[in-house]
Order: sequence, then structure tokens, then C-alpha cells
Amino acid sequence: MRTDMREQRGPSGRGPDIWLRGPVPLPDDPPPPPASGTPRGFSWVGLHGGAGVTTLSAVYGGRDCGRDWPGPDDPRSVLLVARTHASGLAAVPGALELFRRGAAPRGLDLEGVVLVADAPGRLPRPLAERVRVIESVIDVYRVPWLADWRLGDPGGQWAEPPSTPREPEALARLTGHGR
Repeated sequence: MRTDMREQRGPSGRGPDIWLRGPVPLPDDPPPPPASGTPRGFSWVGLHGGAGVTTLSAVYGGRDCGRDWPGPDDPRSVLLVARTHASGLAAVPGALELFRRGAAPRGLDLEGVVLVADAPGRLPRPLAERVRVIESVIDVYRVPWLADWRLGDPGGQWAEPPSTPREPEALARLTGHGR
């Protein structure tokens, strides 16, 4: 490791250019450490109608924001949700662009995109290519087609929450939920 390197200044001349993902706590206001074993809070934001935020919030916990941004009392960590059909995948780049430009509400931390299968089986090649492009710029969590979820209450008033699929283990780890 070189120790004779000088600090590189950014365009402002005041310090290095650094791009950070998510909100940055101020030095005098450190975030409280998460409680051990406590699931992390997320806000599920659908990028189109029928994306699956109600079901995902019932299974993995968190706040169902529908198609709205999280409110002031909602978790600041956001998971964008879309189906894997053409219009669902087409909605993802625009939402990512809002975060990139800083046009999303301040203080939100984009954690990733959750893609919910719109049908059983493999994606057709054009849709699979769109998914690969999305995966190249952000973390993507895939939820497979689950016939049992299709039979659930569309209003989200589950008598018993639906079971967690085995495939999206990374999503279960991220949210700290799952059965």
C-alpha cells in the first residue's frame, strides 16, 4: 500500500468526489444500532398496479406503500416492486432514474428492485435480457410464480399469511422475515 499519495480533490476543490448509496448519517448523529434479531423495516413501493406490494409486505413484513412514496413515519429503506411482464420491467428504469437524479423524496434509501414473476416458467428471452440490464445497475431480488399466492385475498387481509417461497432466500435475509 502506498503511503505517499496525496488526497485527490473533486471539482469543488474541497474534498474528494465520493458517491455513496443511501443516506449518510452526520458524524454527531450516528444511527442507532439495529436490535439483534429485529427485522429491518422496509417500504414496498409498486411501480405499477398489481405489482405485488400487498402480498410481499404480508409475507416479508414492512410497509405497503402501494404506488406512493413512503410517508414521514414509514421506513426509509425502499424496495421497488414490479412484475416481470414487459410493462412491469419497462417501469423500472424510470424509477431508478428518479433516485439517480435525486428526484425521489429526500432521505429515502433505495435497497433494490423486487421482480415478481408474472407467470410460471422461464422468462422469454427479450424479458430476460431486460432483467439482466436492471441487474447490472442495482440489486435485484426475484420472486418466482407461486400458485398459492394467487389464491390469497387481494385486499391483503390474509387469514393466515402466505408461506415464504424458498427461492428468494436473499430477500428473506435482507428483510429478516420469512417462514
